[in-house]
Amino acid sequence: MAQDHPSTVATPDQRAAALELVLRRKGDMPETFVHDFNDHAEEEWVTDNGARMVARAWTDPSFRARMLADGTAAAKEMGFQFPEHHRQLVVLENTDNVHNLIVCTLCSCTAYTIIGAAPGWYKDIDYRARVVRESRTVLREMGLELPESTEIRVWDTTADHRYMVLPVQPPATAGWSAEKLAKIVTQDSLIGASRLQEVKG
Repeated sequence: MAQDHPSTVATPDQRAAALELVLRRKGDMPETFVHDFNDHAEEEWVTDNGARMVARAWTDPSFRARMLADGTAAAKEMGFQFPEHHRQLVVLENTDNVHNLIVCTLCSCTAYTIIGAAPGWYKDIDYRARVVRESRTVLREMGLELPESTEIRVWDTTADHRYMVLPVQPPATAGWSAEKLAKIVTQDSLIGASRLQEVKG
């Protein structure tokens, strides 16, 4: 008979302590790491922030311009946290002819306070290795078929830059409020693994 075992799931504090120990040994820990991990791991690692930025950009041309010029400032303008060690948030604008896609080939970094913690497939070594060389094929396997005429640009997260994709607004949603628009924006679309054109009005 199987015996019951106590839960081994670590709390945010325990995870932070373990990571702090490893990073301190390597001499590679950002000064704000523990603060960011503890304060934002549960509350701020959400997709809603990025969705709200996208919705505002779709409805406010001046904000859209500011966001594309300086994503970090735009996030802070909306009151969202952006850790210092993320350095800069770059917002990549999708168009009918250009599709942007994010990857972190070294690990699985994201702008987690804006687009949320990395989904499982984003962390997968196969995705990270192949998407740079076979982006169109990988996207097709994930269910996104892009015309050959669409240019795909793959952006690799670095120590200095975190990325977020600004999806093309679905034509059927013209005239929607920012609140309603934010509800259709998915994490996949903020990474570039999907497009939102099929959304119905």
